[in-house]
Amino acid sequence: MATMIKENEKQLNIGVKIKPNTILFFDMDGTIVDTDYANYLSYKKAIKSVLQTDSVIEYNRKERFNRVSLKKTLPNLTDKEFEKIIKLKEKNYKEQLSQTKLNKLVSKILLHYSNTNKTVLVTNCHEDRAILTLNYYKLTDKFSNLFFKQFGNNNEKTNKFHNAIQCLGISPKLVIVFENEENAIKDALNAGILIENILFL
Repeated sequence: MATMIKENEKQLNIGVKIKPNTILFFDMDGTIVDTDYANYLSYKKAIKSVLQTDSVIEYNRKERFNRVSLKKTLPNLTDKEFEKIIKLKEKNYKEQLSQTKLNKLVSKILLHYSNTNKTVLVTNCHEDRAILTLNYYKLTDKFSNLFFKQFGNNNEKTNKFHNAIQCLGISPKLVIVFENEENAIKDALNAGILIENILFL
């Protein structure tokens, strides 16, 4: 098992950076679990239900379908229709869990270091969906702490890394980040996490 973990670390260019006092921050969507296709199917079903039509929305492997995509694809949606689609999409996700895919490489590292280090979920995913996904893969109890999507003043999205670091009262220099979004990488750097400790997947 130890040899396998070392090979996994080598593939992610971790090397010997993980020490006993290292704190591991894991993103969820696209990092621990690929949820893009399940997310797309959830939207597709919600759109069909609300609009009573088979509106064509293409699945794009390179870009996650989200609220911005929804407005761009269906610019004539009323506010009421938009809100209904968003709510239904969240309900539909549970049915699509089998369409998610576990990142075996990252999850093995999580499982290994959850026994020796502080392992923290730091995600912009809503709590209900995150817990649903982690429970599906039996990973919820592998985290020391869980941080979900939060909003600050004027309903602005907060820097998830800065929020987690402040709440935990830790030095950002002790943190290694597993992340797959460029904007989140910028947030990690702004939160004081060292660039060499950010693993972009």
